[in-house]
Amino acid sequence: MRVVSLVPSLTEAVAVTLPGTLVGVTDWCSHPAGLDAIRVGGTKNPDTERILALAPDLVIANEEENRAPDLDALRAAGLEVLVTEVRTLPGAFRELARVLTACGAPARPRWLDEAEEAWAALPEPTEPATAVVPIWRRPWMVLGRDTFAGDVLARLGVHHLYAGHPDRYPRVPLDELRAAGPDLVVLPDEPYRFTAADGPEAFPGLNCALVSGRHLTWYGPSLAEAPRVLAEALRAARR
Repeated sequence: MRVVSLVPSLTEAVAVTLPGTLVGVTDWCSHPAGLDAIRVGGTKNPDTERILALAPDLVIANEEENRAPDLDALRAAGLEVLVTEVRTLPGAFRELARVLTACGAPARPRWLDEAEEAWAALPEPTEPATAVVPIWRRPWMVLGRDTFAGDVLARLGVHHLYAGHPDRYPRVPLDELRAAGPDLVVLPDEPYRFTAADGPEAFPGLNCALVSGRHLTWYGPSLAEAPRVLAEALRAARR
């Protein structure tokens, strides 16, 4: 089986489960380390000619991370394209199982069971918190409705204040974000790389949690440790 992955989290899932299956991945596919596959460009601008030259049996993609015209071009050239849709944690588990089966996995991998078990074992949150969750600055953009990361945070007792916004990733002026008065400002390190020196200074007087974007937004093997890693970061920000 020859597979091209256009989604970093799916790349990790396939590489860990089926070593040697991936022949092409994006420039943003950073896990696992030492991945041996041809780079085919970005998630938003893949090199379709390079992908075609790899002659994959399957291209795996995501409706949010990849552009429909690129996927349509691959289909028009005769390639099979599997497109995932992930908006919730249960949806992520279902889609991961579907992708791995399509890629030739003979059985459900142990890491996927461990991830489901880790999330199922989460205790009921004792101190729910409200949050705003910026994902970009210049302009400021935050999590809105119907997002995987929003569902992940809700399961950890963190309810982001723009969950009811009409847009999934609304642009919101910084003054409005500050005035919302959240218990936390959750700052992931992707897609925008927020750091201790780039992000918290915009929210004086508010508790800021710097979190791993891979654990907040990726659906793959990182889900097994995500509850612990994220919970620790969120607790530390509220101390």
